[in-house]
Amino acid sequence: MSLREEARTWLEANLTGEFAHARGLGGPGREHEGHELRLAWERHLGKSGWTCLAWPERYGGRAASLEDQVAFHEEYARADAPARVGHIGEGLIGPTILEFGTDEQKDRFLPPIQRGEELWCQGYSEPEAGSDLANVQTRARLEDGEWVVTGQKVWTSLAHVADWCFVLCRTEEGSVRHRGLSYLLVPMGGPGVEARPIVQLTGTSEFNEVFFDGARTAAGNILGAPGDGWRVAMATLGYERGASTLGQQIGFRRELAAVIETAKRTGAAGDPVLRDRIVRAWLELEIMRLNALRMLRPDPGPEVSIAKLYWSEWHRRLGELAQAVQGRAGLVHEPGGLNDLQRLYLFSRADTIYAGSSEIQRNIIAERTLGLPR
Repeated sequence: MSLREEARTWLEANLTGEFAHARGLGGPGREHEGHELRLAWERHLGKSGWTCLAWPERYGGRAASLEDQVAFHEEYARADAPARVGHIGEGLIGPTILEFGTDEQKDRFLPPIQRGEELWCQGYSEPEAGSDLANVQTRARLEDGEWVVTGQKVWTSLAHVADWCFVLCRTEEGSVRHRGLSYLLVPMGGPGVEARPIVQLTGTSEFNEVFFDGARTAAGNILGAPGDGWRVAMATLGYERGASTLGQQIGFRRELAAVIETAKRTGAAGDPVLRDRIVRAWLELEIMRLNALRMLRPDPGPEVSIAKLYWSEWHRRLGELAQAVQGRAGLVHEPGGLNDLQRLYLFSRADTIYAGSSEIQRNIIAERTLGLPR
């Protein structure tokens, strides 16, 4: 049996009973939905060997090929399984620990991620250092065998439910820009750490401000050498463009289908301009999939750089189209809350900002991929 068939069979058998209610829960703008149930599902996945597929078997993975990873993410999305609560641990910090961590760090941090027992958040952006990440001002100093961390992070996804945060901070006095940064692993539950949820346009709060006021973490909780944090942080960002993007596109396809169905119901499909926008959205989604497939090789080329720019701009346009096909009804906030297409419109406004704004992505493509001058 192929891994795809195995995954499909397992998902059909296990998204039942208690977990049948988890189908479709969570995702961008909806991370508040069924958190405890989704956390139980995450641990069930880990116990059954369906988390961290790419990891070595020693740490609970399957050493799965890219093709098998894609197959799982596609089947997971097709099954309408709940959005993962452990994706930051599995997809970002886990691979970074595998690349840069000591054996002791791997043994300490990887198994709880694989089992769904510890959740992570990403401490990068700051009020004065969003897209300009090299300008971070959060600081840390060594004191009595511990790092003492002081500063503020913002737009920290799921910090209010996370157990740990990987924090990019300045550890060399007087350093500027990329120099003097370190990559620390900081517990969220200790003294000196406060997460304040930010209310978004959707009325939900999955982003947070995080304040570190003398927060402490062990001296050994640093990935790479002191001052080498920029290199480690850039490696983490590279892991954001992984095999899971093909599963993400199945979700996009569902959203597009809902837009088309709404256009038929409201009569918007009869508008030639809106009909042209719908066709264009479908074609661009096909291009997105082909580009993602090109990335599935050991040494992908410039398609990696354009991936985030492309999908985020496309998804924002889909949100605008979702609002347009509803007509005037899309402007009304019903007592029961936002409908799915209204939520898509509002939350997709953030797509071109988080995880690297479109402006920064264009600079990266121009300077690092095309070799153009700054």
